[in-house]
Amino acid sequence: MNPVDIALLLLGASMVLAAYRILSGPDRADRAAGADVVLFGFVGLVVVLGLRVDSALVVDIVLVCALVGFLSALSLARLISGGKR
Repeated sequence: MNPVDIALLLLGASMVLAAYRILSGPDRADRAAGADVVLFGFVGLVVVLGLRVDSALVVDIVLVCALVGFLSALSLARLISGGKR
């Protein structure tokens, strides 16, 4: 097993655990944190798969996914706080 396979396995396991947290979270903040972990786990999977296939297109995909994840985290935080700053 090479390091890329180990990274894929660990990222997949973390995404499964975070998905469980989304389904069983007691409140919206736990579900939002779980969704962030799943999204950035997906970004990590794309990066590792990009390393495996040696593709430069992965950089663009990762940047867009990271930007969407950051903006969704901000909007979920605003939603959970009730719009207060």
